[in-house]
Amino acid sequence: MNAAGPPPAGRWSLWADRNAGSIFLLPAAVVVLAFSLFPLLASFYLSLHRFKFVSGGFELRHVGWLNYKKLLFGSQQYHFLGTAGEWHAAFTFVVVAAAAALIFCLYRAARRGVGAAGIVGRVLAAAALLVLLLLFLRIIVTGVPGTLATTLVYVFAGGALQFAIGLGLALLCTSGLRGGNFFRVVFFLPLMVTPVGIAYAFRMLSDMSKGPFAPLWKFFGGENFSWAADPWQARMVVIIGDSWQWIPFIFIIMLAAIENVDNEQREAARMDGADAWQVFAHVTWPAVMPAAATVVLIRAIEAFKIIDLPNILTNGGPGIATESMALHAFAAWRTLDLGGSAAVAYLLLVVSVVLSISFFNLVVAPSRRLR
Repeated sequence: MNAAGPPPAGRWSLWADRNAGSIFLLPAAVVVLAFSLFPLLASFYLSLHRFKFVSGGFELRHVGWLNYKKLLFGSQQYHFLGTAGEWHAAFTFVVVAAAAALIFCLYRAARRGVGAAGIVGRVLAAAALLVLLLLFLRIIVTGVPGTLATTLVYVFAGGALQFAIGLGLALLCTSGLRGGNFFRVVFFLPLMVTPVGIAYAFRMLSDMSKGPFAPLWKFFGGENFSWAADPWQARMVVIIGDSWQWIPFIFIIMLAAIENVDNEQREAARMDGADAWQVFAHVTWPAVMPAAATVVLIRAIEAFKIIDLPNILTNGGPGIATESMALHAFAAWRTLDLGGSAAVAYLLLVVSVVLSISFFNLVVAPSRRLR
């Protein structure tokens, strides 16, 4: 018997057997990290420089944080943040009430024994929510929204509309509706169409002069109407087109979640005298809330990247009314302002990451713990 243990070749073989999974995954992980980290680092480097074509190539001149300063405080502030409107006394009451509610939530979290990291994260999330509230009141309500505010409108207004309709369709298809299998297939079809195809389809449908609904519109005396001339109507058309594409995604996830709810619990609630709303509120919704929170998070991340519909439907117009942050970055890239384009993209990354992490920690994670 060898008291010194197995020979080096045997030890290597045992180590390889224990770590076989990691060894086989390592090459794929390295490739994925390389293709993920290199664009992030390269774009951040580019955002700190000014790109210029010169004879025989290009030139990068270091400008520090100038590209970010232009977007937040300088000549591009109106494009990115928008123009603030008049402050009303009612806004002060709303902000104070929201701040008090957030402080109360932080106090309750501290009483529940949340750690220092959790408190810091909640403070940052509360600060972000207050900033978004101020942005909504000063810019979206009374001012002229920039690409940041417009993107948030697409995320929150579009996401809420899509979730409500998707959940409603899922409930309808699980209620014993006649021909339910047919409607499941029909509701799922829009998800199979490419975003560019949907954008061109809605561009045709919303054409009030030559589109398929133009004769009907003229019959009701609306022949001189142009939705593309009004900023909010143009945004609503973009949201409608985006909703038509993404409602099926929410529908199919919520349908699977609702069908997974124990039917015996619902039947027991009905036998106890609960009506349809009470069954949904006290049995169905608590069971599907983790899936609902997850699908809303996924949809919000996708909504931050919207570019096809506003680009094709309105080209960002009228003015910059329907221009999202992704389209803003693309427009800057198209004019060879690569540093400015990278700065917009990085600000989009920061906003989406902060909101997504906050939503995950405050909504998704607690909903999973309640199951």
